[in-house]
Amino acid sequence: MNQTEILVEDVMRAIHLKSFDYRVLNLLLYQLRGEKVNDVHMEFLSISEFLVEVSDDLFDYEDDVLENNFNILRMFVRIYGPAMAPAMLAKYIAEAEEKYDSLLKTLDPQLSRNYQRRCEEATKEGGKMSGYPLGTWNIPPAIVDEELYRSNRLNSESMVTLG
Repeated sequence: MNQTEILVEDVMRAIHLKSFDYRVLNLLLYQLRGEKVNDVHMEFLSISEFLVEVSDDLFDYEDDVLENNFNILRMFVRIYGPAMAPAMLAKYIAEAEEKYDSLLKTLDPQLSRNYQRRCEEATKEGGKMSGYPLGTWNIPPAIVDEELYRSNRLNSESMVTLG
């Protein structure tokens, strides 16, 4: 990566923009039903989407380093350094979870139950069968030297191909 300064505000905006298609679809559903957009629903969905995107980025971290893709943990390592990045990301996750729980309580009880049930099903489908019903957070170790990591992975893959 070049040495351009990366701001946490830009990273947070980018991670939120990754789910723009879901917001567009939800807005389209409101329009198709002839209903006024429910701002609380949209705020709740935005927080939920953020948590899903972060979870995906954590799962894909090593692949994203290899492919030089945007990844929230990569950006936090760049901003905060490898020692502080996991703790800072955990702080953002905890804040989002608090907001998620708070907004979940404001939803219609039936909608809230249905949403929670679907999240639990999706978590099980994703292979997480124990612990917190919506899954647990696993922040992988920060990769300090991405170029070396890529080089080592490419070399080890070459050795497997040759062997």
